[in-house]
Amino acid sequence: MSTPSQATTDFHQRVIGDAAAAVRGLSVSLGERLGLYRALTEHGPLTPSQLASRTGITERYAEEWLHAQLSAAYVERDPASGAYRLPEAHAPVLADPTAVTFAAGFFTALKALYATEDLLVDAYRTGDGVGWAEHDPALDTGMGSFFQPTYEHRLVPDWLPSLHDVTDKLAGGGTVADVGCGVGHTTLLIAKAFPNATVYGFDYSEEAIGIAQQLAEAAGLADRVVFEAASADDYPGTGYDLVTFFNCLHDMGDPVAAAQHVHKSLDPDGTWMLVESNVSPADIDTRTPAAHMFMALSAVMCLPVAVAQRGPHALGNHSGEQAFRAIAEEAGFTRWRRATETPVNAVYEVRP
Repeated sequence: MSTPSQATTDFHQRVIGDAAAAVRGLSVSLGERLGLYRALTEHGPLTPSQLASRTGITERYAEEWLHAQLSAAYVERDPASGAYRLPEAHAPVLADPTAVTFAAGFFTALKALYATEDLLVDAYRTGDGVGWAEHDPALDTGMGSFFQPTYEHRLVPDWLPSLHDVTDKLAGGGTVADVGCGVGHTTLLIAKAFPNATVYGFDYSEEAIGIAQQLAEAAGLADRVVFEAASADDYPGTGYDLVTFFNCLHDMGDPVAAAQHVHKSLDPDGTWMLVESNVSPADIDTRTPAAHMFMALSAVMCLPVAVAQRGPHALGNHSGEQAFRAIAEEAGFTRWRRATETPVNAVYEVRP
């Protein structure tokens, strides 16, 4: 038996590291769902016994979970006291859902993604898709949690003001259609910021719409926001001042039909705000964290969802600005502008 080359050995270790990260993701989801990170932030340093007492889990599991976090350098341990702490710099990523850097919520979607493995095996062989509704509802809440911090910090103060004349229209009582709204985070943010506006949220997932309605009730906005199950190419209403698509056009089997419906539903002086991943086919080789995330998600979620709709397109989430602009122009839009961007998202202003 030949000895592996150094390159093979190095790559083997990298793959082992990726495998560890894949398993660790489940431990992060547990930490988020059980409030373990928050307990360490609010009450730490804590011993396993103290963490167990604070969070209502058993001490033996608390100890093992802490070992997993320590091995990943997510937490630190005081050798003298045996207490664990979440470093101050890590808290906004793992323990504070209001922070723009919060990422722990994403991991709660893993059970939904991993549960579709058998469906994906069949899809890859047959060319069929895996529809959004075939996933566990955790996909709605987990992905919503992943994008929500950026929306919370960017949508109202940065993104909407970057669009021509939109905030003035909404402040004066404009109408908004948030299409592909999922569980309604963006819809509710817009409604809260512009109390005179009329805001509608549309999504083809009945489960997501049900969650959105519950969130609207909890936020005291149910009287000002209407959520309805509808697809992007047949949602009701015309004369909208603003139509928004947040990270969803690439999931649609017929994005041209969706764009055509936006064109028809907009006021002649209205605006389509298209938010998409800030990656393109040229980024496949860049190996940035954002590119890693989007390429992986596209292969197991975004592309299969689009294929399941049996439309003429299956874009994937990194099809890029050129592809999106071509779709808008085919649908009849004549004005296109990259209004603003973050490392993760590009915000496009599209007008008739």
